[in-house]
Amino acid sequence: MSLQLKINTDLKEAMKAKSEPLLSTLRLLKADIQYELTKNGAQELSDEQVIVLIKRGYAKRTDAIEMYEKANRTDLADKEKGEAEVLKSYLPPDVPEDQIIAAVEKFIQELGASGPKDIGKVMGKVMAEFKGGNIDGSKVSAIVKSKLS
Repeated sequence: MSLQLKINTDLKEAMKAKSEPLLSTLRLLKADIQYELTKNGAQELSDEQVIVLIKRGYAKRTDAIEMYEKANRTDLADKEKGEAEVLKSYLPPDVPEDQIIAAVEKFIQELGASGPKDIGKVMGKVMAEFKGGNIDGSKVSAIVKSKLS
């Protein structure tokens, strides 16, 4: 079952169960998917495209959580945390840090990278290696910078 179909099925079940944080989050996600379908003129999105939309939504929620916590609005922060958890459940598991370090070291040797000027090349290779996985670009960037400095 594709991720898009799973989301639609879960949305229908959430409507029947009247499960509020799940229902509102899935409605927003479905709207994002519909927008992409309309924009591309496609019938269905690939799982990778849906994952990109989910990651984008997750990033928005985590940014909102930080802002709400700085403003001492715990009620709104809790709502965003609930939505972020729902979105995270649809993402593939995080890539372990030891795999990222191994890939960084492999590409540093492969490319002959020696300094900060090569960070972009190594980052590109590492991100391409884990495409489709749930990988945090800022974590990869920090590892690459530490290895090349």
